[in-house]
Amino acid sequence: MNRKYIDYAVELIKNGQIIILPTDTLYGFSFDARNSITIEKFNKLKKRNNPLSIIVNSFDMAVEYAEINNENIFKRLLPGPFTLLYKKKSNTNLSKLVTLNSDLIGIRIPKYNFLLNIVNKLNYPITTTSVNIHGEKALKKISDIKNKFPNIECFSDGDLISAGSTIINFTVNPPIIVRQGDGIYKI
Repeated sequence: MNRKYIDYAVELIKNGQIIILPTDTLYGFSFDARNSITIEKFNKLKKRNNPLSIIVNSFDMAVEYAEINNENIFKRLLPGPFTLLYKKKSNTNLSKLVTLNSDLIGIRIPKYNFLLNIVNKLNYPITTTSVNIHGEKALKKISDIKNKFPNIECFSDGDLISAGSTIINFTVNPPIIVRQGDGIYKI
C-alpha cells in the first residue's frame, strides 16, 4: 500500500477513529492507544473489556512503555509474529484503559512495513487486536470482515491465514508462552 493509504490511516487514527489494518499475522482493530474515548467505543464494539497490546516501531519506543531487561531477545523476536509481555512503566501517555488493572503491557512490532510506517508517522503507539466480537473466531477473510463491520474503514491486503501472534510473558523466569501463534520460541 502506498503513501496515500498511510496518510489516510494516520488521519483517521488522529481523528479518534477505529480502523482495521493488516499485520504480519491477522487483521486488527487499530486506534490511538492514548485515546480513552476511542478505547471505550472499541470495547462496546468488541463486547469486551480486556487489556490491549500496543504496536510500537522500535525498541526505543518500546522502552518508553515497558521495563525491558532482555534487549537481545527482544530484538531477535521483533519485528515478527510475537507479542511480548513486560512490566508496564507508570506515567506514560497511554490511556489507562490499555492495561486496565494489569501491571503488564503487551508490546508488538509486526514485520509489516505498512503498519510500521503508520506508527512512524504518528510517532506514538497504536493498539491492535483481532477483528472479531469477543469470544468468536478472528475473521481472516476480507469479505467476512467487511460484511461484519461495514462501517469501519478497512485497509485490505487480501485474506490472511494465521494463528495470530505468539504471546510470551517475560516477567517470569523462565518466560511462559501464554498463547502459541505463528511465532516459534524455544524457552
